[in-house]
Amino acid sequence: MNHAGKILTMVILVLAGASEAVPAFHAQPPEGELPPTMPPSIYTDKLIFNAYAVAGRVKKVLYQEPCYCHCDRSNGHASLLDCFASRHGAGCDTCIKEAFYSYEQTHKGKTPAQIRDGIVRGDWQKVDLAKYQKDYLPPVSASLK
Repeated sequence: MNHAGKILTMVILVLAGASEAVPAFHAQPPEGELPPTMPPSIYTDKLIFNAYAVAGRVKKVLYQEPCYCHCDRSNGHASLLDCFASRHGAGCDTCIKEAFYSYEQTHKGKTPAQIRDGIVRGDWQKVDLAKYQKDYLPPVSASLK
């Protein structure tokens, strides 16, 4: 393939990736009670335990975020929260990283819309999971739900 052909192929691949639809999410905050996340205590792996612990802390944010494992297509999920209201998140690195990203960005003062923009850009892929593998985080207490 000549140089122009290679460039055209690269442009087509970039445009094809850019046109991918954003997975399902809710654009507005929830109006009612959200489903509970699975209890972190059912998981012994520190990373998974901590992913469910932070998911329970930022449920309203996760409700407004897409999940790039495309579980909206495969499992009928309506947002990232659904991954942690079920056992799905425990087996999915994408869900886990997006949950930690959402948690970190929330603590930096970002809005759900700003967090969503970062998820769409792929910023969640840069989350350092090592710090979540050291110690168990306390789960959200019943009084904070």
